[in-house]
Amino acid sequence: MTYTLHRLAPGSYDLALDGQIVGSLVRNITAGGGVSGWQAELLNAVPADQRPPPFESVTHPFKSLEAAIAWLGGATVSEAVDNG
Repeated sequence: MTYTLHRLAPGSYDLALDGQIVGSLVRNITAGGGVSGWQAELLNAVPADQRPPPFESVTHPFKSLEAAIAWLGGATVSEAVDNG
């Protein structure tokens, strides 16, 4: 299984697994505008036995983008934004 992150906007990525969008990765911002971490989230709240690895729950918090990428097995990051 190969994860890819497709950048949508600064701090926002679609999360694809083998070419299918399965979730998102977003940067969390405090009320003061500071970065408080990142969160990966599956699109669907499926039972634990149907979640793709390494998801043990529907959402997972991270201290950094790099930590999230590593947790996703070294996901490839696509910075290209297609504006049609």
